[in-house]
Amino acid sequence: MALDGIYLSLLKKEFESLIGARVDKIHQPTREELLIGLRTREGSKKLLINAGSGSARVHLTTQEIENPKTPPMLCMLLRKHLASGRLTDIRQDGFERILYFDFESTDELGDKVDLTLVVEIMGRCSNVILVGENGKTIDSIHRVNPDGSARPVLPGMTYEVPPREERLDIFSASRQELEEKLKQFPKAELGKTLLKVCEGISPVFARECSYYALHGGESLIGDMIPDNFDRLAFFIDSTKMQIENGVNVYTLLKTEDGAFKDFCFCDIKQYGSLMQTKSFESPSELLDYFYSHKDMFARVKQKASDLFKLLNNLTERTRRRVENQKAELRDCADRDKYRIYGDLIMANIGELIKGMSWCRVTNYYDEELAQIEIPLDKKLSPQENAQKYYSQYRKLDTAEGKLRKLIAQGEEEIVYLDSVYESLTRAQTENEINELREELAGEGYIRWQGAKGKQLKALPPMKFKTPEGFVIRVGRNNRQNDRLTCKESEKTDMWLHTKDITGSHVIISAEGREIPEMVIYTAARLAAYFSKGRESSQVAVDYTLVKYVKKPNGAKPGMVIFTNNKTLFVSPLLPEEVDKLKTPL
Repeated sequence: MALDGIYLSLLKKEFESLIGARVDKIHQPTREELLIGLRTREGSKKLLINAGSGSARVHLTTQEIENPKTPPMLCMLLRKHLASGRLTDIRQDGFERILYFDFESTDELGDKVDLTLVVEIMGRCSNVILVGENGKTIDSIHRVNPDGSARPVLPGMTYEVPPREERLDIFSASRQELEEKLKQFPKAELGKTLLKVCEGISPVFARECSYYALHGGESLIGDMIPDNFDRLAFFIDSTKMQIENGVNVYTLLKTEDGAFKDFCFCDIKQYGSLMQTKSFESPSELLDYFYSHKDMFARVKQKASDLFKLLNNLTERTRRRVENQKAELRDCADRDKYRIYGDLIMANIGELIKGMSWCRVTNYYDEELAQIEIPLDKKLSPQENAQKYYSQYRKLDTAEGKLRKLIAQGEEEIVYLDSVYESLTRAQTENEINELREELAGEGYIRWQGAKGKQLKALPPMKFKTPEGFVIRVGRNNRQNDRLTCKESEKTDMWLHTKDITGSHVIISAEGREIPEMVIYTAARLAAYFSKGRESSQVAVDYTLVKYVKKPNGAKPGMVIFTNNKTLFVSPLLPEEVDKLKTPL
C-alpha cells in the first residue's frame, strides 16, 4: 500500500487547480496529521497531509475529521506562518516521493515572505517540514536528532533533501536502457528487480508489469526471452499514454470479504478473481475513500486506548472469575453425599462411639444395600460427626444456588462488556467515545464526569434510507439502543439484532405501511454490518415487531428479551453499500 512517486505526480497534477488559493484554516487532528483548508475560486477545499509510517499520504478530502479542542503547538506555529498565505506553486523532482508546497505569506512586520511546506512520503521516514525562505527548517511533525544514521531535521538547521538513489525513470527510459539495467540481475525476479532499478513505482505496479511481460507466469530475468522484454516495454508505454491522456484507472483492490488490500493508478489484473476492484475518477477520491475506511479504527484506538485496555482487562478478569465459580459449582454436585453420610450415622448412632476414625454401615439409599465406609473425626461424638456432614451439605446446597446466580450475572457481564467493546470499535468521533465513557461510569466501571462535569448531549442514532423509501435507524451504543427500541419506536416498527453475537439494535420505521421482505433483508444486512460479525460471510439476524421486545427490570444497557421472532441468514453490507444508504443527520 505504498504511495509511489508516479501516483504522487498524479496528485500534484490534480493539486495544480489549488495554485492561487488562500489558506483559510489549519488543524492538526492527530499528532501525525495536518488538515489545511484552502479558499479557491471553485470554493473551499481541504488538503489532508499524513506523515504516519503506515498511512503516509497527501490528498484532497471531503471527510469530516474531528479536531482536538486545544490545537497542538505545531498547529499553532503553522497558523502563525501560513494563515491567509497564498499557494504559489507545487513542485516535485522527477518521481521522488516529495512534494514542495510554496506559499507566499506575511511575517509579523507585514513583509512578504516565501515559505515551503515539504511533504516527504517515505514510509517510516515520512515527514512534513516547514522551511523558511532562508532554507532553514522552522519546524516539522517529526524532529530527527543527528545520530550519524539519519538526516537531521531540527528547527534552525538548513533543510537537506533526503539522499537520492540513481534509478531509471520508467516512463522516459528506452527499451534498451531498461533491458540492459535488468540484465545486470540475471538470478533475480522481474518484479522485485523493477522496484530496485526504477524510480517512483510501487510493489503492486512492479508485479503488474511482471504479470503482463511474463504472460502471468514467473521467470528469472536471465531466462527471459526478447518477447518478454517487448511485452514489458509495451505495457509501460501503454500506461504512460493512459496517464498522459488522462484515461488511466485509479483502482482499489479488495479481498472477497471486502477488506481493503491495495491501490494503484492503473487497472490491476494479476490477482484474477481473487480480488475485487473498484475504480475512481481522481487520485484524491481513491485515497480519501481508502484511508477514511482503513484508518477509522486506528483513529478511535488512539483516542480510546485506555478504554480498550480497560475493557480487555475487565473481560479477562470476569471470565476467570466465572471459570472459578463453575469449578466450585462442579464441587457442589457431590453435596448429597454429605447428607447421606449424616443420615447413615444417625441411623447407626447406637453402634458408634467417640474416638472412631471411620465406620462401615449399610447404605439404605443403595438399592443393593451395599456397605459404605464413612470417615469420622475422632475428636467428635457420632452425633457431632453427623451434624458436621449436615452442615457441609447445607453449605454446598446454599452455595450452588448463589453460584448459579453469580455465573449467570458474570456471563451477562461478559456479553455486556463485549457489546461496549464492539461499539467502541465502531465509534468515529470523540463524542461517541465519551458517550461510552459516560455509560461505563454509570455502570460503576470507571470514574468520569466529562468536560467540567457537564452531562453529554445524547447523539441521535445513525439513519439510513432504502430505495423503497423506508427509514432504518441504527443505535451507536447500548444506551442509544435502549432509547431507540424502548422509547423512540412504534409498536408496529420492525426490530432486528444479530443472533447470539453483540451488535446494534436496528429499527425499520413502518409509518403505517407493510414492510416488504426486501427492506427487512437490507436492514438485516445493516444489522450484520454493525455487529461483531461484520467480517463474517454469513450472519444470523433475528427480527420481530417492536411490541414483542421487552427490557427486563435491572438489565444492563442494551439487554432486551423478545418473542415471536424469525431469523434471516445474510452477508453484511460492504462499506460503500452502507455509505449509499446513509442519510445526513
